[in-house]
Amino acid sequence: MKTVILCGGRGTRLNELGKVVPKALVEIGGQPIIWHLMRLYSAHGFHDFSLCLGHLGDKIRSYFGSPDGNAGIVNFPVEGTENWTVSLPDTGEDTNTGGRIAKIADSLASEERFFVTYGDGLADVDIGGLLEFHKAHGKIATMTTINPRSPFGIVELDGKGAVSSFREKPNLDVWINGGFFVFERKVLDLLAGDPVLEEGPLETLAAEGELMAYRHTGFWKCMDTYKDSLEFEAIWAADAPWKIWD
Repeated sequence: MKTVILCGGRGTRLNELGKVVPKALVEIGGQPIIWHLMRLYSAHGFHDFSLCLGHLGDKIRSYFGSPDGNAGIVNFPVEGTENWTVSLPDTGEDTNTGGRIAKIADSLASEERFFVTYGDGLADVDIGGLLEFHKAHGKIATMTTINPRSPFGIVELDGKGAVSSFREKPNLDVWINGGFFVFERKVLDLLAGDPVLEEGPLETLAAEGELMAYRHTGFWKCMDTYKDSLEFEAIWAADAPWKIWD
């Protein structure tokens, strides 16, 4: 079963770092975030990857030692990658997320279903459990959802406006898109043109009752800013929750 990883973003919020390094190659503990993500899937038994490249895609190809982008067994000397099969298609500098998947539709034609995720986020998602949840509900799409923490502490006020207590960054009473999708092949029919995956296609699936939420309550974090990269480094040094491989 193939895992599609969207790696084409510009990383504008990484400031100067994003101008020279694609987000997928920002390092955590000496290896790029894409390596950590692929090792997560591989640890669950999924070794076939298609990386949809865009901004600074040549640097990702160079990392994998495949300047022409053809699929093949990865042979670069990095621990834990011996059984990976990786394709590195160029899906355009400014293509939208849904459009990137549409551009590799031919390579997905033989897949009954496939994973999709973003190349800048990590979680301790049970990938096998996600797949079983998807198969059990029988719908076209599953989206992993996250219950986020507030970025700010909460101040509780009494009826007179006096501060009564503080709550340090509590979980919010909402769920957000955490990526880590499973799609049936039928989803490709919704990707004509160059859609933003998170808008038209997913909104259509939701309206038709074909999008289910897999609620993940464990660790999840994306690399949006330079500060996030520093936080990832600290988490890795302390004992990274997503590191489920030996």
